[in-house]
Amino acid sequence: MVGNIKISGFADEIAEDLNKQIEVIKKLGISYIEMRGVNGKPLVEYSLEEVQEIKKQLDRNGIRLSSIGSPIGKINITEDFDVHFELYKKTVEIAKIMETPYIRMFSFFIPSGEEPEIYKNQVFERLKSFVDYAVQEDVILLHENEKEIYGDNAKRCLEIMEQFSGEHFKAVFDFANFVQCHQDTKEAYELLKPYIEYIHIKDAKTESGMVVPAGYGDGHVEEILENLLQNGYEGFLSLEPHLADFTGFDALEQNGEQKGHKMSGEEAYTTAYDALRKILDRL
Repeated sequence: MVGNIKISGFADEIAEDLNKQIEVIKKLGISYIEMRGVNGKPLVEYSLEEVQEIKKQLDRNGIRLSSIGSPIGKINITEDFDVHFELYKKTVEIAKIMETPYIRMFSFFIPSGEEPEIYKNQVFERLKSFVDYAVQEDVILLHENEKEIYGDNAKRCLEIMEQFSGEHFKAVFDFANFVQCHQDTKEAYELLKPYIEYIHIKDAKTESGMVVPAGYGDGHVEEILENLLQNGYEGFLSLEPHLADFTGFDALEQNGEQKGHKMSGEEAYTTAYDALRKILDRL
């Protein structure tokens, strides 16, 4: 906890093993996980009984879930929806077991080379099904701006929010994903500001698309976080490092060039955490 801000993150980027994930986040003083993968398998693929056992392990360690990092909506718009909707219903049950209202989700991949607008009606029909069920089951869907889905740029994210936003459907703001889509993050922030409920902390370089620690890319992370805080944001900042292959590590850590190996998951996660803390300390 930093003031009214709570830090979380995708701990499966530390390691597959949940014990290792817990060890590292506790070392960093973090008490939340956005759970996506655990012990080498997506959380949503476990039985409900197995999820209950995972929850007990988290409880023993004082760890809570900020959100289910689900793959809901992260399929091609042309794929079968009925099967996917069954996975969604199971994910809702998992969220209840994990005692988190939040489920991260997406607005469907668009076939390569085709215009997203062609599929708008189909995307919106499917999103309506998700939202209606979220209202019924009292969970909160968090739509993430992801590359190559319908809602990958600010304009289409805004379309989605204007149609569906409410108590049970809100926005995740992901800096790096917008940068990689060549979407100016300041423009995106101004458009989506009323709908933002949750923040993913990763940054990227426009020219290469490479993910870098917060503040080292073109996402205007510090500037946007400053505005969020000034406007009373009290939600989660969720680390999604994507730094295991980050080639700029040498410049970030003393004697980094002497390490001579790719960053471990723990090193990547710690680097991402330290970069965020430096920004928060300045703010």
